[in-house]
Amino acid sequence: MIPILLLGAGRMGGALIEGWRDAGAFAAGDLIVRDPNVDAAAFAGATVNPPPEALAAAKTVLLAVKPQIWREAVKDVVPHLAADAVIVSIAAGVRAADIARVFEGRRVARVMPTTAVAIGRGAASIFAEDVAARAAAHALFAPVATVVDLPSEELMHAATAVSGSAPAYLYAFIEALEAAGAAQGLDAADSARLARATIIGAAALMEKSGEEPSELRKQVTSPGGTTAAALAVLMGEGGFGDLLPRAMDAAVARSKELGG
Repeated sequence: MIPILLLGAGRMGGALIEGWRDAGAFAAGDLIVRDPNVDAAAFAGATVNPPPEALAAAKTVLLAVKPQIWREAVKDVVPHLAADAVIVSIAAGVRAADIARVFEGRRVARVMPTTAVAIGRGAASIFAEDVAARAAAHALFAPVATVVDLPSEELMHAATAVSGSAPAYLYAFIEALEAAGAAQGLDAADSARLARATIIGAAALMEKSGEEPSELRKQVTSPGGTTAAALAVLMGEGGFGDLLPRAMDAAVARSKELGG
């Protein structure tokens, strides 16, 4: 399993390192970081940008570069890897067969995680045909995320739309809620405080209660009340029921484009 070679240590790679550290999953000394844009001081204890021959020690390779540049980013890495190194990719849309081909037949797992892995509250969808590759992906992500195994690679597009991209949907909703509150006359700072605390509290209640979102919604919605009036707009024509399927379609289409 270790050492783990991170090819890319940007937002998601950095989030994983932070989550692993806090969870006690992997120590800095277990990591080899290869990213020309990082400051070695930010990864104290890890091996950062070593000579290419040092990459042969890696047992697991986390492909964490942008999907548009992944081929270019790995071409001078592949010749130095051990034959039994397992590749775990979080490059959105990039197919396992393409990764395996470029990595000269090495075993591959694909993962779509969320950046909340940084605080041990992430979500991660995993696809791998190879048992050992799937086990490696679980070992990397189970300490910091809720993990779901997908039965087919085609479902990675949907998982990207529903989970990988979804934090941005929620943040966009909160932005709009804050602005709408201010437009109704609330002080902008007060509207922001109310909106954020309410969303955080609602999510925490859902987690703690274990109840279905639909049931929690009903509990908050009095017949003929203010919430019902708002939901008639949000869940009516042109509302969530129309918008979210269109959003999913757009995200899935883009995921397929990124995969080439």
